[in-house]
Amino acid sequence: MSTSSARAWVEIDLPAIDRNVGRIKQALPPQVRYVAVVKANAYGHGMPEVATRLLQAGVDCFAVANVAEAAILREVGHDADILLLSPTLPNELARAVALGLDITLNSVAEAQALAALVRGRDRRAKVHVKVDTGMGRAGVWHEQAAELFAFVLAEPGLEWRGVYTHFSDADHDQAFTAEQRATFLRLLETIPASVRAGLLIHADNSAGLESFSSAAPFNAVRVGLMQYGLPPSAGSFLASLRPEPVLSFHARVVLVKDLPAGTAVSYNRTKVLSRPTRVAIVAVGYGDGVPTAASNRGHFLVRGVRCPILGRVTMDQTIVDVTDVPAVAVGDVVTILGAQGGDRITVAEFCAWSDCIPWEALCTLTQRVQRVYRTDRT
Repeated sequence: MSTSSARAWVEIDLPAIDRNVGRIKQALPPQVRYVAVVKANAYGHGMPEVATRLLQAGVDCFAVANVAEAAILREVGHDADILLLSPTLPNELARAVALGLDITLNSVAEAQALAALVRGRDRRAKVHVKVDTGMGRAGVWHEQAAELFAFVLAEPGLEWRGVYTHFSDADHDQAFTAEQRATFLRLLETIPASVRAGLLIHADNSAGLESFSSAAPFNAVRVGLMQYGLPPSAGSFLASLRPEPVLSFHARVVLVKDLPAGTAVSYNRTKVLSRPTRVAIVAVGYGDGVPTAASNRGHFLVRGVRCPILGRVTMDQTIVDVTDVPAVAVGDVVTILGAQGGDRITVAEFCAWSDCIPWEALCTLTQRVQRVYRTDRT
């Protein structure tokens, strides 16, 4: 797909996904299954295209947020296992069962509703049990987990396929993560060994070497950011890997003009020019995925040079200072994320001046930003 007529677009390097998946799979112990997380439109990259590539690269199964996402993925993944990570609404259960999804159970009430739905049918419902070990979000609170375990074990209409938890601060609080892990491991011991042996057991993002020690029961890892090219945290089991960036974000200059010193630029007059300034108006704004927090803080690359954002980022346009960049012209490509010339703006930098986290930076790229998929031939 050509970008010649695009005002703002992201480029997705599909071969880079192949290489990232290959590195991750090579680093994981052979018994550990690769669960590719593709929720939120594959973190803004485009679910159908990315999921197809992930399947070709050899991931074992997928995880999404909800039934609607899973239905899209089912068209791509055919018979691939798909785990629903979020609680499922009562009116979504029938469709989830019909699509053959792995449904996460977060309470006895959810389990009872699902069991009643499939009772007397030929098809069992596939389920994972999520345990809340201290995050306070989804999952059965760990003190009530035994009751849910017992119900699932006793209910013939439920096929128990996995159990998992989610670490709330694995990147920063190792002590609390260890507490969460210990709580989860204690609960696993209450599951009959014959049942536990057949379960997919997973925690967060492979945080900590002990997750995959020979004595640990974990046999799956949920991979999100890393397959899209963002490095894992320093404490991660996979910290030594260097994934390749997959996504870059670009727009075009739509106007170049000269403004006198003393001009107040953009809404609310938050930037007053201290010198005569040549500015470029770039066809990208918060309506595309550049947060207003980047106002007067961020930079774009224009002709390989970092150019500061002047004033407020607006819905459709952002103003940058190109005084020191020769011959900037309408139609020039501007890079918001990624490499241009000899420089690169990383997701980490973008997040630092945008007051956001990497997941947010990628997921908030809006639908009007064209997705362009690069292969070895394009």
